[in-house]
Amino acid sequence: MHITRAIRGTRSRLAVAGAGLALAVAVALPGQLAFAHTVNSPAASGGSPKPTIVLVHGAWADSGSWNAVTAILQKAGYTVYAPPNPLMGLRYDTATIADFLHTITGPIVLVGHSYGGAVITNAATGDTQVKALVYDDAFIPAKGETLVDLTKPGSCFAVPDLTKVFKFVPFPGAPSGVVDAYVKQSVFPHCFANGLPASQGAVLAATQRPLATSALMDKSGVPAWKTIPSWAVIGTNDRVITPAEQVLMANRAHAHITKIPAPHLSMISNPAVVAGVIIRAAHANS
Repeated sequence: MHITRAIRGTRSRLAVAGAGLALAVAVALPGQLAFAHTVNSPAASGGSPKPTIVLVHGAWADSGSWNAVTAILQKAGYTVYAPPNPLMGLRYDTATIADFLHTITGPIVLVGHSYGGAVITNAATGDTQVKALVYDDAFIPAKGETLVDLTKPGSCFAVPDLTKVFKFVPFPGAPSGVVDAYVKQSVFPHCFANGLPASQGAVLAATQRPLATSALMDKSGVPAWKTIPSWAVIGTNDRVITPAEQVLMANRAHAHITKIPAPHLSMISNPAVVAGVIIRAAHANS
């Protein structure tokens, strides 16, 4: 694919910088690493504790993209966390979310949107607390696959000239060849936020968080969906990850599939449906 040639050389990782940051935090804040206190979830109808729901946002977004879904889940009695996804590369982001999961006691339903799907696929591997994975218009990679591999013709990001889609911005301390990628504001509303009001798409475009280009070529590890039951919400109007590719990935993961006529940001356009699938996953593992 053209996208591969355009970003070749961005495989460098931020592991060294991440390790330095972790050491600095450990030195500066001894004994304070349990920053997220554990909340015991209310008991489910069968007497088992309700799982905690952890929502992981994707690229060019932040935790606020889950606001409507979070409100529905909280009203249903669930403890919900939507931690920031650093968007610094798959290895770094995976380690960040995995560490967050380790601060939680009891069963977990782990949810990922878009690139967040790749993150949860790796973060949940080997974590026995994670009882279900829910993918919302998300990448569901197999071992060794990259986001580039899973971006197929028909996606608005699969273009010969990436400068027409992305604005590339350097950032301090970046590994050689790695920059931040922003979706151009002229592209974002009709590509990433189609199906939402134009004014809402414009605001999301202006407030987006960038993705380090290394994430596009980072290879996924052993997938958690090999051993953890999975659910998938597939928006049939998604222009970022083609619906056909989502179906292929979901079937490969033996996920329970729910198709809805929604865009890529289905958790914003159809939060009740997305929350409903999450609750079904929670009930199935209570």
